[in-house]
Amino acid sequence: MPSTIMVRVETFDAPSSADLVAGLVNERWRAREAPYGGFIVFADGSLSVRELMRSSPHDRLHDPRAEEWYWQEILRATAWTAVDWLDVDGMFASCAYAGSRAMAGESGAHGSIGWVALTRDDDESTLEWLAVSCYANPFSEVTLDATAVTATSTAGRIWTFPRHAPQQVKITEDPAYPWPRR
Repeated sequence: MPSTIMVRVETFDAPSSADLVAGLVNERWRAREAPYGGFIVFADGSLSVRELMRSSPHDRLHDPRAEEWYWQEILRATAWTAVDWLDVDGMFASCAYAGSRAMAGESGAHGSIGWVALTRDDDESTLEWLAVSCYANPFSEVTLDATAVTATSTAGRIWTFPRHAPQQVKITEDPAYPWPRR
């Protein structure tokens, strides 16, 4: 599934450029905005640009329930500028655990783009990281435990993000369709 990367990677000579990007990320998060595209944005301002890819066994290619997905990293940046921003104000689910909170929802104004975030469970929901996928359905459920944030999309795909390494997300099938795995 090809995607358009909506980010411009920049180089800066100023030693405080990472701080400027981190400040921008946190400012946009407080305004409930995120870069448009497929991203994991970290609170320190770093960015992992990702593309949602499908890989299916050749003998099961025509069974949509058997599709397997992964999120491939295209590039990683510490200094960047988003070309466009989208609203992440449609929150459908939230779950707190041990001082952290996972949130999930959609950007309805931008074509039902799905997003998942891990924040501190404080008054400002201080951002740890935010994952946005313009090719994922909205996320309608989210759980949080000591090791992972698990979000279920409205299409039934289950995304499991390791809390401290969300870029290593695993995307699995819908448990409502128990077909045998080979």
